[in-house]
Amino acid sequence: MIRVSCEAVIFDCDGVLVDSEYLCHQGLSIALQTEGINQSAEALFYEFRGVELARIFSALEQRYGRSLPSGFELVYRAIVAELFERKLRPTAGVKEVLEQLSVPFCVASNGPRAKIEHALGLTGLSHYFGENIYSAFEVNSWKPDPGLFLAASRDLGVAASRCLVVEDSAVGLQAAQAAGMAAVHYVAQAQAQAQAQAQAQAQAQAQAQAQDGMADIPQIRHMSELLLLPGLSRC
Repeated sequence: MIRVSCEAVIFDCDGVLVDSEYLCHQGLSIALQTEGINQSAEALFYEFRGVELARIFSALEQRYGRSLPSGFELVYRAIVAELFERKLRPTAGVKEVLEQLSVPFCVASNGPRAKIEHALGLTGLSHYFGENIYSAFEVNSWKPDPGLFLAASRDLGVAASRCLVVEDSAVGLQAAQAAGMAAVHYVAQAQAQAQAQAQAQAQAQAQAQAQDGMADIPQIRHMSELLLLPGLSRC
């Protein structure tokens, strides 16, 4: 359980506020196919969830022994933007949570600001955040480094030890721990079911969490569970 008295909430974007994580990896799979590289969206999702895009590209280049072309990122982002336009939805229950939170909150993402704003705009979440949007590209610090979260807490005027981070990825949870912040691990119901069906992947994830010191981080499977934490809801 979260025992700290939280005075601010920091949300990740992809996979937490909006149901975009799989769409991003689907877009990457499509973009890689244009280069003759076959990687399923599912495999990319499980391997690179939440990871900085530059690190993903570097890992793929090492794996296939070739450099991706200079315009590859633009191709990838255009494909993802089109997928967002057609398929992006807000996370179940997130609007109700944002309306009832009694403390300041923001979004802090490894993605560029344009992508964050596009996602929030498409899903009707923009007005909840206003200018409280933090991009790793502007802070020059990508999760699992803590700099992005620390910059957000400074701007909010809340000590890091009084912030609660809501994350869906290992790198995000590692960043929260490194920043000295409390965290909850959002595991969507559909994702949990998929993991239950893939025992090998679930076991590997559990082992990785234990090794990274994340085994004790509490999980929520619906965003509304946040409102059960002491002091976060107006109701």
